[in-house]
This record gives sequence, structure tokens and C-alpha cells, in this order.
Amino acid sequence: MKIFANKPVGTRAGLFFQLSPVAAGCAVLISAMSGQVHAQTSSTTNAADAPIASVTVSGIRRGIEDAISVKKDSSSIVEAISAEDIGKLPDASIAESISRLPGLAAQRVGGRAQVISVRGLSPDFSTTLLNGREQVSTGDNRSVEFDQYPSELLSGVTIYKTPDAALVGQGLSGTIDMQTVRPLAFGKRTVAMNARAERNSLGSISNAKATGNRFSISYIDQFADRTIGVAIGFAHLDSPVLDNETGLYEPWKTDGRPGVPAGTSLTDGIKSVARSGRNERDGLMAVLQYRPSKAWNSVLDLYGSTARREETANQLEINLGDYNGGFTPGLMYNPATTQGGVLTGGVANNVYPLVRGMYNDRKDDIRAAGWANTFKLNDITLLADVSYSTAKRDELSLENNTQISTLSGTPFLDSVTLRLGAGGFPTITPGRDYSNPSTLFVRNTIYGSGYGKTPLVEDELTSVKFAANFPLDGFLSSVDVGVSYADRSKMKRQPEGNIDLKGAPSTISSDLQYAPVNLGFSGTGMIPSWNVPGVVAKYMIFAPTDTKDYLIAKGWDVNEKITTAYAKANIDTELGAATLRGNFGLQMQRTEQSSDANYWDGTAAVGKQVKPVHDGKSYTDVLPSANLVFGFDGGQTLRLAAARQIARARVDQLRSALDFGVSNVDFKPGGSGGNAQLDPWRANAFDISYEKYFGTKAYVAVAAFHKKLVSYIYTQTKDYDFSKFTPGTIAKTQIGNYSAPYNGQGGTLKGIELSGSLPLNLVTPVLDGFGVQASYTHSDSSITIEDPSGSIGSKIPLPGLSKNISNLTLYYEKAGFETRISQRKRSDFVGEIGNFAGERSLRYVVGENVVDFQIGYTFQGGPLKGVGLLVQVNNLTDSAYETYNGDHRKQLEYHKYGRTVLVGANYKF
Repeated sequence: MKIFANKPVGTRAGLFFQLSPVAAGCAVLISAMSGQVHAQTSSTTNAADAPIASVTVSGIRRGIEDAISVKKDSSSIVEAISAEDIGKLPDASIAESISRLPGLAAQRVGGRAQVISVRGLSPDFSTTLLNGREQVSTGDNRSVEFDQYPSELLSGVTIYKTPDAALVGQGLSGTIDMQTVRPLAFGKRTVAMNARAERNSLGSISNAKATGNRFSISYIDQFADRTIGVAIGFAHLDSPVLDNETGLYEPWKTDGRPGVPAGTSLTDGIKSVARSGRNERDGLMAVLQYRPSKAWNSVLDLYGSTARREETANQLEINLGDYNGGFTPGLMYNPATTQGGVLTGGVANNVYPLVRGMYNDRKDDIRAAGWANTFKLNDITLLADVSYSTAKRDELSLENNTQISTLSGTPFLDSVTLRLGAGGFPTITPGRDYSNPSTLFVRNTIYGSGYGKTPLVEDELTSVKFAANFPLDGFLSSVDVGVSYADRSKMKRQPEGNIDLKGAPSTISSDLQYAPVNLGFSGTGMIPSWNVPGVVAKYMIFAPTDTKDYLIAKGWDVNEKITTAYAKANIDTELGAATLRGNFGLQMQRTEQSSDANYWDGTAAVGKQVKPVHDGKSYTDVLPSANLVFGFDGGQTLRLAAARQIARARVDQLRSALDFGVSNVDFKPGGSGGNAQLDPWRANAFDISYEKYFGTKAYVAVAAFHKKLVSYIYTQTKDYDFSKFTPGTIAKTQIGNYSAPYNGQGGTLKGIELSGSLPLNLVTPVLDGFGVQASYTHSDSSITIEDPSGSIGSKIPLPGLSKNISNLTLYYEKAGFETRISQRKRSDFVGEIGNFAGERSLRYVVGENVVDFQIGYTFQGGPLKGVGLLVQVNNLTDSAYETYNGDHRKQLEYHKYGRTVLVGANYKF
């Protein structure tokens, strides 16, 4: 497969090419207009309907031209990626391909692109479909984690930036529809194989290797006089997890420390971490297509993926707060350095560093099946579609703590030299040597001896859809009507608890020791590493539970039943010298949402403190939409779109789970938790786009969008009637404060997009083989929300909103040789990141600049015809991932994932 905008980028500006925001969007616009005299407009065929055998171009340009055809022929404003060849997309997951499209940006998790923001809105605002069917997710929310979907198994992706009435499962920011192949669209049997070996520049860490591999094979065939088509694809990924990182406790505070000037912002702790492990994923796609006549087409789609990410984090961690677990004397800085009221370093005396081992084993399973039948009755087209998908996440997190001490004595104090600040790793230089495992005891430290969690998430979605298309004569070409019903249920459980010593403190036996880990990147030096699950089994007791008072609210069930009915009129006519096509229509959604969970009643008798709570509501949304496409001479297109759009609340926000209590001072009830009575995000949207096409070879576009939010969601603290919880308690009133997600009103999101794709031989024949793709998006929003935790500011921008997003790809392809370099940039944004508690945490993320490079050659003849060799370098500049606490000087995390070099071969016959 090939992308419409190509591969990632690093954070250092200027290593290969400096991309200014406006230049990214304008470069193609200027070049294309200057080369207009060389362009020839030609008629095109929809890539989804055309047999592959009829396409004469290949490689990079083929994928680009297919994507341009999708964009050009759509009645909505869309972006697309399309396969340059089955199984050939170079990305590890479809997320990296999507993130290079105009107006889209990825957030990296563990070094890989995982979730996607469309037009500056959080991933919560978009919906993901597979072959037109909404998908479940292994995360706590409804947003899909795209690294679960191997790029090799998908034939294309279409992102609908404007909806139409027949688009079921549409999102507010956009709708991402991933597609698998249709085997009867292929002209002949096709087999494609792909193999790659990889190596990470960080090298081996502890017992984890720096090497990995990828392999995929796809088989497509047609039988019974081309009435039966079969497609089967398998993709395997085995990739190292390697990460050098530092982290500082959040939030930064001004509550003072001995030796630090009053009012100085400072952190309560710091750690240096080397993370290592394996990321494994197997994906399987199968399509059975039966088309005995033009009157009946039946397609059965099957998809499954199994992923496992197993990793160990070895770290030196120092508490810099006023908590020392009862040990004395307390922390004191001597000296301390500050700048602009922020602590920038010094020597922290009287601290008790920990050498900590943390282990995480996450397993994800996704299964999806869909069966669509299309019938032609004279000129009427009927569709019946049924689908089912399920996702499960099973996770284990363990922690061991060790400290330097005598066998039974007090842990040894230390003095640690610190240099803090943004833009790189802070330095953490301890005074003692922590490399000798014989001096480190598994013991009850200031953080206890350990802690663990076993989160479980299950998501299930069943849907059925019936639709019909009735042809008309005149201004309206046809009418679509349909009805859909979807039933989704999602649950989360999170048992957790202390990991306690079985006996006296002990050093870790040699059979459980791994190779030492070098934390020299932060000035810390060598520390031991070990088999964390083995240590828990040998020395400790772990009995997780979810029935304690502080854990009750972490488990919940949410159910949604959504009935959708729609009617859409399609337009295809002429207006003098111009053409007009498009649609207008109405979609109605009836949503019934409910949640079941528990709360803790501390005043109840022992054994009866856990009590159920059920809540929910129903609501109806009427969603009008219109898409008008005006066609003019010279390949010019003007698009206008208007719609009412919605995005249903996060699943975890809809939970009825809550922490509840009654003050023994003023006897007022209070609590925090979810809100099963939330309305969705709602917006009135308007889009305009001007596009200039040069056949299917090139295009330039200028687009603007405006969304008026009439309802949005953020966490607030309000008066709440606790009457159903207070009977039998000491409460003297039913009204108290409840902190939870609530609906707000007002605010706008607006932006402008510039994009284009141009083979440079349209400018001059001298540049035959060269090409460029570029895009730039500027988004702005008047909406600010309250930070639920209060850790990064009282008012923050919408999560996911980068004001500036740009992409640039330069490529050369000729006579079997191809090379490309791609850059993906986004400005700072507020990201949603899972914290140690297994909950969503908001942090400012430093804007990223990620660069990828690829070079390859495909043999055009002889015994090696069809064999392609390639070398890739992902994250070429070793782009860092950095978060901060509202001010760049108040750094929270700094990660280096290394650059990955892949060497491989493709073969198609």
C-alpha cells in the first residue's frame, strides 16, 4: 500500500529540510499552477471499481493517482490513501499512513503512532469504520488504537471530513473508513509477499534485543468463471520495545522545600528509566465475494488481530517531596538553582533513591465479521448488512522496589545532583553506587515493597443495516433510504493492590538477575535489572481485588443502543457550463445509553458496603447535511458542505461508577465519577474547498472549515442530589458537590487547509520521476476546558488541538528505482496519556517533527522480475517525545525511542 502523504519525521528542525508552515501548503500550489500548461486532463475511473489489470502506472505514483481519484470523485470532502500494491505499504500500522494526510496528526505512544486527531480535535471526536462498519476498541474509550491494524492487510483508507446522511457511524471531526480488498476487482490471481528485518539504534537493553522482523503474505484469486473471489492476508510483526526516558512527578508545585526560595515551582520527584521488551502482532484478513450475476453481490469480511506488548522498565527514582516514609532527616536542597521562579537544579540532600523494576504485559484481541448483500431489482438497489466485532484487553502490571541498605537496617541516605529543564534529558547523578545488586534489598521502602494491577476491558458491537437506492430522472439522480441498529456494550474491571513481602527483606537471587542497565543518558550510570514477575512469585504476595473502597469506582459497564434512519437525495445535473453533483438529506439517531457500576457506602455494615448504581438516559438527534460539488472547465472543483454533527461522549465518561462519601465535619455528601446522562458533543459545521485537478496525476486544494459547538463535555464540580445514596448515612442534607463530566455550551473551531500532490514532470520534462506532496493545516478554537486534575492549568485548550500541522514528501521513481523522504510536523498540543493509575491524564506535549526515509529497487525483467529490495529508516532524526506542565521549563517526560533501520524485500506474482 502507499500513502497519500508518506512517512514520519524527527524533532530537530533543519536536518534534511526546514519546513515552514505556509511553505508546506503552498509549495505544491505554486508548482502546480506554474506547470498548468503541461497538464492534461483525462477522464478517470473510480479506483474501487476498476480492475487492477487496467492500471498501467505502478509504485508510488499508482498509489497517489488512486488516492487522487477517490478524492476527486467523492461527493464529500475527503482525504484518501490507496495501495500502490497489495501488501506494500511500508508502515508498521495504518496509523502512520493516515497521519500524513492533510489535517490529520498522530499521537505517539511507546514510539509508535497510535491515535489520530482530525482537524485539531481529539481522537474522541472521530469515528473509525472497517468496510463501513463501526469498530470496537481495546482502549477505555471508543477511539480506535490504530496500531492494532497492520497496514499490509488494508487496500485503502478514506477520511470523510464532511458527512452525508447515509454515512452511519459518522464522527464530529471526521470519519475514518478502512477498507480491505474486493477480490473480484482484481483482473487475475495475485500473490504478494513482504519480509523485513529491523534494528533499533538504541541497541540491546538488559535482556531485550534491538532486532525485530516483519512478514506478510496476501493471496487473491477468482474462481467459477469469476463469480467467486477469495482474498486472504496474514501479517506478522515482532519489534523491539526500546526507550530511554526521564520523568518528573506531576504537577509542579510551589509549596516550598528547605533551601529553595519561597514561591519557586518545583517537582516532587524524578526518575531515570530504560524500558525494554517486545511488541508482537499477528493480523489476519479474509474476504469471500460471490457475484453470480449483476443482480446479486455478496461479500463476507473477516478480520482479526492479536497483539502482545511485554516490557520491563528499570529505573532509579528519587522522591523530592516532603514524604520520606517515616525516615529522617528530611529532604534539603544545598545548593538550589532557579530561573524565572522555576527550580532548574541543585543538590538534593537526605533522599532515599529506589531502584525499581516495573513490568507490563498487555494482550489485545480484536475480531470483526461483516456480511453484506447487494441486490439489483430492475433499477432499484437493495443492501442488507450485518456485522459483529469484539475486542478484549487483558493486562498485568507489576512493580518491585529495592533500596540500598543493610539487611535489616534503615536505608542509606544519598545526595543527588540534579539539572532540570526542557529540551533534553535532565541529569540525575546520585552520590552512591547503585550498580551492585548485593547491596539492594527488596523491602518495604518509602513506597512500600510493590504494587500491581490487572486491568480487563471487553468491548462488543453488533449491528444490522438495511438500505435502498431508487433512481430518478431530472435534477435528482436518485434517493437513498436506510435504517441501522447498533448494540454496543463495554466493560472495564481493574483489580489491584499491594505486592507485599512474604518474609524479611532480601537481595534478588542471581537466577532472576538480567544484564545491568546503563542509565548514562541521564548521568545516572549502571543499575541492576531483574525478572519482575519472577521476583513477585519468589519473594512476594500479590492478591489483587476490586472490592476495596478506593477501587470500587474503577469498574463499570456501559451499554449503548443506537437506531439510525436516514434519507438522502443525490444530485447530478448541469448548470450551464458547470456541473453540479452532491447530495442533501437527513439522518435521525435515537440513542439509549445506560451504565451499571458500584459505589462504596462506608456507613453500611461490613460486607454490605459495595452497592450497585444504575443510571442512563435516551435522546434523539436530527442531523441534516448537504454536500454540493460544482465542476468547472480545466479540472476545477468547488465544494460546499454544511451539516449538524455529533460525537457521543467517551465511554469512560458515561460510567455510572462514583466515589461517594459524607464529611464527618459538615455532614455534607460529596463524590466524583462519571455521568451516564451526558448529551453528546454537537456542532453545526460549514466547509468550503476549491480543488484543481490535472487528470488523476496531480491536484492542489484550498479548504476552510468552521464548527460551532452547541454542546460539549468537560469535567466540572456542581451541586448534586445524592438522595439515592444518603439513606442510612450521617448526611444532614441531600445536596453536595459532585465532580464529573458535564455538558457545556458555546465555542468555535475553525481552520484552513492547503494541500497538493504534483509529479514534477508536469512542470518540466527534466524532472521526470520526481514528485512532491505537501499539506498545511492551521486550526484555532475559542474553546477552553477545565483540566480535570488541575495538574497542568485551570483552563486548557481542547485535547488533541495542534494549531499547525504540516506534511511534506519528496519522492523519485523511475525504471524500478524509487526513493522518498517524508516529514510530519505538528505544534504543541494537550495529549491524553495513560498514567500509572490506569486512568487518562492530560499533559502538554511538545510539538513533533518526525522524518522517514526509504530507498528501493524493483527488478523490471529477467529471473528476478517482480522482486523489490528496500531500505527504510524510520524516525531518521531520533525525534524525542516530550511533555510538560503548562510551561516548557516544567518538564514532565522526555523519551528517546531511537531510529529504526529496516532492510527487506517484496515479491509479487
